[in-house]
Amino acid sequence: MSIGFLRLLFGLCIPAASVAAAAREATDRPNVVVFFLDDSGYGDYSHTGNPVIETPHISKLAAEGANFTQFTVTSPACSASRYSLLTGRYPGRSGFGNWVIGPQSKPHLRLAETTLPEALKKKGYATGMFGKWHLGSPNPANGMTPDALPLAHGFDVWTGTNVSHDYDDAMLLRSDPSGRDPVPGYSVIARNLPSDRAASVSLTARYTSAAVEFIREKKDVPFFAYIAHNQPHLGLFAGDEFRGVSRRGLLGDVMAEIDDSVGRVMKALEENGISGNTLVIFSSDNGPWIRYQDVASDAKYGEARLHVGYAQPFRDGKGSNWEGGHRVAGIFHWPGVIDPLRQLEPASTLDVLPTVLALCGAGTPAGVEGRDIRPLIAPQRFKGSVPPFSFAYSGPDNQPSAYREGPWKLHVRTTSQLRVDPAFSASRGKPLLFNIEEDPGERIDRAAEQPDITARLLGRLDALSASLATDGAAPR
Repeated sequence: MSIGFLRLLFGLCIPAASVAAAAREATDRPNVVVFFLDDSGYGDYSHTGNPVIETPHISKLAAEGANFTQFTVTSPACSASRYSLLTGRYPGRSGFGNWVIGPQSKPHLRLAETTLPEALKKKGYATGMFGKWHLGSPNPANGMTPDALPLAHGFDVWTGTNVSHDYDDAMLLRSDPSGRDPVPGYSVIARNLPSDRAASVSLTARYTSAAVEFIREKKDVPFFAYIAHNQPHLGLFAGDEFRGVSRRGLLGDVMAEIDDSVGRVMKALEENGISGNTLVIFSSDNGPWIRYQDVASDAKYGEARLHVGYAQPFRDGKGSNWEGGHRVAGIFHWPGVIDPLRQLEPASTLDVLPTVLALCGAGTPAGVEGRDIRPLIAPQRFKGSVPPFSFAYSGPDNQPSAYREGPWKLHVRTTSQLRVDPAFSASRGKPLLFNIEEDPGERIDRAAEQPDITARLLGRLDALSASLATDGAAPR
């Protein structure tokens, strides 16, 4: 066989593969990519008005897709929020007992839960995770069980940290069929983050490269890629080529590298001919950690006050049940399927699982508490109605502390990490009520003038609390 013939054959194979990848109908088991940042505030992006942070790739997603201005997470802290994203259920059903699971904590995501990657695998999807897990770690308290890590919950491959990178004993791990550290199926890349600065600096680029490689390998089959960046959670780490690029300092540098990550992934989708077959979702686990907004020197984070993002125009931030802790970016991008739309209707991360499964032709598991919001992301293509927005805000114990219907939000307790007396206090006997579309900063209590709405939302919250208590967070 001549070299010329081999070259011709090789040249013919490449277009054939690309045609095969692009030939699948856009809505026939579409690929799904989910970006989930850590502690990124609503105001950390150029498309939400930040005057100096530049995020052109993320802003392009927002301009070309459905950009939800009222997108909310169930919990203002890591583990509980991630639980809801992957299961479509409230944190009170998780059995965690707390909104954050530390590296030595006994609880972990239970096998009885049906996760988004598990449901997609049943439809023939390849599944990969690239980033922070924070839903359990093998440790002596749970018998060093491998069930605490991602491969037990529907992911085929994983590269990432078990917890936030600021824990002294945090690990950077990868799935490895021949590995046995810390448990079978895994290998340790680095230990004791963030003392290993080189490993910490590498995280954003490492996840992006692994995700791009996964996309290239799986371009001919439907796939789910979950890209859960550790940043901009304190402490901040930006790759060398991004340090000093932003007028906003290190926070802006970090956001520039995350934005580059989005751009690299989108380029990989385009180069492999599958951008039209791929839904991309972009969000964050909670708002910014403004607890450190006035800290000039911290033993772990150093000059922390300049490294905290923006929750404006909302009150408070991470660790609070005010809007600043729960309101985050919410973008759904899908060329040819989702037209540009500034969506004012509220939605939440609870809605991601049922919506994605409906789009991918998979059944929704029992017990899911989110909604199928296809008519909100692409009203011209997906007809029908969406159930009214009815949503609970969970506190440190993963129990409801506030409740929203339509524009109205009721507080029965207030939480904050600012360690100052809140402007308001709330209880079931004396709740607070805000119209957060008219009053996004939650300044004017309307409970006394709206007794019927107050009573109705209190009833909704009490009913959910009773449901959580009856359920007992027991495995299904």
